[in-house]
Amino acid sequence: MKRVRIPNPMKRKTAILLGLAILAAAVAGAAEPKRPNILFAIADDWGAQASAYGTAWIKTPGFDRVAHEGLLFKNAYTPVAKCAPSRAIVLTGRHAWQLEEAGNHIAYFPIKFKSWPEALAEKGWFVGITGKGWGPGIANDATGKPRQIAGRPFNRRTTPAPAKSMSNNDYAANFTDFLDAAPKDAPWCFWYGAAEPHRAYEFQAGVKKGGKKLSDITHVPAYWPDNETVRHDMLDYAFEVEHADKHLARMLDDLERRGLLENTIVIATGDHGMPFPRVKGYTYLECNHVPLAIRWPTGIAKPGRVIDDFVDFTDIAPTVLDVAGLTSTSTGMAAITGRSWREIFSSTESGRVVAARDHVLIGKERTDAGRPNDAGYPIRGIIRDGFLYLRNYEPSRWPAGNPETGYLDTDGSPTKTLILELGRQNRADKYWTQNFGMRPDEELYDLSRDPDCVRNLAASPEHHQRRAALERQMIDKLKAQNDPRMFGQGEVFDRYPIAQDASRGFYERYMRGEKPKAGWVNESDFEKEPIK
Repeated sequence: MKRVRIPNPMKRKTAILLGLAILAAAVAGAAEPKRPNILFAIADDWGAQASAYGTAWIKTPGFDRVAHEGLLFKNAYTPVAKCAPSRAIVLTGRHAWQLEEAGNHIAYFPIKFKSWPEALAEKGWFVGITGKGWGPGIANDATGKPRQIAGRPFNRRTTPAPAKSMSNNDYAANFTDFLDAAPKDAPWCFWYGAAEPHRAYEFQAGVKKGGKKLSDITHVPAYWPDNETVRHDMLDYAFEVEHADKHLARMLDDLERRGLLENTIVIATGDHGMPFPRVKGYTYLECNHVPLAIRWPTGIAKPGRVIDDFVDFTDIAPTVLDVAGLTSTSTGMAAITGRSWREIFSSTESGRVVAARDHVLIGKERTDAGRPNDAGYPIRGIIRDGFLYLRNYEPSRWPAGNPETGYLDTDGSPTKTLILELGRQNRADKYWTQNFGMRPDEELYDLSRDPDCVRNLAASPEHHQRRAALERQMIDKLKAQNDPRMFGQGEVFDRYPIAQDASRGFYERYMRGEKPKAGWVNESDFEKEPIK
């Protein structure tokens, strides 16, 4: 007689549950794609000059590749044009006026403000850095130990510097070491912080070592003399930008060889404008305007687009957290002011993509030492509809720092030396006045007609309504962000101590006859007596 197999209900139930579990895992896997790796490249003192933007005297094939295979942003800004506050904004997604001490240069970085590299590391990411992260200043944890605020350092590899005063850091080789050390089962994040094109420069290196010609430069800003000294200085800057870009290109090639490029988001930028008079440490167009290109094949819907939206450095932290599948709340970071660029990534449009991205806020507090009582030069500003509006809150102070203490808010350079000499011959000289003279309490510039910002329209009756409207919007935005200066408490930024013994109380010590160190300027920058 044929035997009849009676199904075991328990086995059948187990099989069904097992099948459902496998299906659920498959669905979950499909819903949660592999997190991209992150390469964040930021050059020190690099403004918005790159061949991708049409700059004829600088060649940046690495940056251009990121732009051509991703997105090129034409209106990207840092809210503050000085290293430490600019980078603090990058790391936290908050404006300088929301960062307490970290809103100043040479600052103590408050423990309460966690950085996104720290947040990623806590969530299991392998996070590293080569070169410059945040600084100058002090960022310690609650035990007094230095924080790895931008990642674990990878700086062992060196190579001969191509010119005097340039770094010997072999950035790309250190990135290779990082990739070799990265676990295979975890995403990684790497911060490439080029020290270039920060000063000092080897004079005429651009021509003698970079093969450049003075005639390569198509435009010298109207606030500098157009002569050989200035053009050489600009080409020396270009030589250092190109050095930083070569390392970025090598990093891209390394990722491609390893098959990692497609699942890596690459963000390439500079922390603020050129280290020249009236740029670094100021608030005009080219001070805060920065290069920005982003490549992410699996996350950008239509590569090769040029974006006109106004974006700024407060947006970097929320964008990084977004692509990592995290939030400020889940990571314990302080509330973020900026907005993720995800909407721009997922769009297929060029030009203006997000209508609300129609302006940026800029400003500064203390961006260097050298004024009485370690005071800053507070400014707030807004860029919108082709105009720049600035409010100088302490116009009786010297904007570049006191003359008798070397105008410390402007790095020493051949261009600075030249303009200071012109001023010593004639205090009414337009170049000295534009670069180092006193400022009015309000400034307004038509950027379409005057991108160099040398014709102040603030007092023009024709522009009264525009000036008033920009001021109102700026103040409303700043109040919503709880800027202390909007509530009569701006002096708090002057009270925050400078985090370097050599720079703290610089003015008073120098006037007493001491010689505190100021290695970023030249001895000839110091005026022999105060200027009335």
